[in-house]
Amino acid sequence: MGSPAFSVPALDALIAAGHEVVCVYSQPPRAAGRGKKDRPTPVQARAEALGLGVRHPASLKGPEEQTAFAALKAEVAVVVAYGLILPQAVLDAPVHGCLNIHASLLPRWRGAAPIHRAIMAGDTTTGVCIMQMEAGLDTGPVLLRRETGIGVEETTGELHDRLSEIGARAIVEALARLDTLSPTPQPEAGVTYAEKIDKAGARVDWTRPASAVSAHIRGLSPVPGAWCEMAGERIRLLGARVVDGAGEPGQALAPLVIACGERAVSITRAQRPGKRAMDAEEFLRGFEMPDRVD
Repeated sequence: MGSPAFSVPALDALIAAGHEVVCVYSQPPRAAGRGKKDRPTPVQARAEALGLGVRHPASLKGPEEQTAFAALKAEVAVVVAYGLILPQAVLDAPVHGCLNIHASLLPRWRGAAPIHRAIMAGDTTTGVCIMQMEAGLDTGPVLLRRETGIGVEETTGELHDRLSEIGARAIVEALARLDTLSPTPQPEAGVTYAEKIDKAGARVDWTRPASAVSAHIRGLSPVPGAWCEMAGERIRLLGARVVDGAGEPGQALAPLVIACGERAVSITRAQRPGKRAMDAEEFLRGFEMPDRVD
């Protein structure tokens, strides 16, 4: 049960490990592209390429959908970034319940955007938990956890891809050890919530310390992308590193090196309106850097 690209490696890993996938659930196709034609999710597209049956109900709250799910007689449901609420009847239907691949070290960063929030908060480590699902939001006991560091210049896009592969390996291991793993209740201490990313909060505040500005930029890269006003254009900032430097917040100390409330950041990747994303050197060709940005 999954929808975006993050979920695809888990599906591939389950097949490679020899598991029988009795059905794939994914969110319904949605209009996309210039022609606004219905486009299947990455999981649906991959499942169909593998010859697997796919269902994409708009909701699982109705009795018909719940009866159809129970009729599959699945031993376990693997859930990763599915995007629909699972009613209790669905959680209870598989023999071993529903296992979720969650991209954080629970109970830190429960909720919708754990990868973005970990980077934006300046976390130095994160990971993946295989969690036994229950009715609460990411509150279930943890069967398996795998930890990994966050690179000082790593973006959400890069970490997303790493955690996707870590999660795929972890779910295969968890299923192989299912009879011996002991579910560990999450502690009450340390609970944080990864709220959905609000585009309205994507603008860079140069008065913050450089470490926070860098984390903000990297945490919102590639989507929705942090931004600032530069030479009259709205520039998306997609990569950054902290560097030494001092000046008024927003002052350009050098091309794409911007002073912050403390120290400075060097923008390593950026995108002009209507253009593709570029590394700093390429971006600066033909672009006259202003004395300050807003």
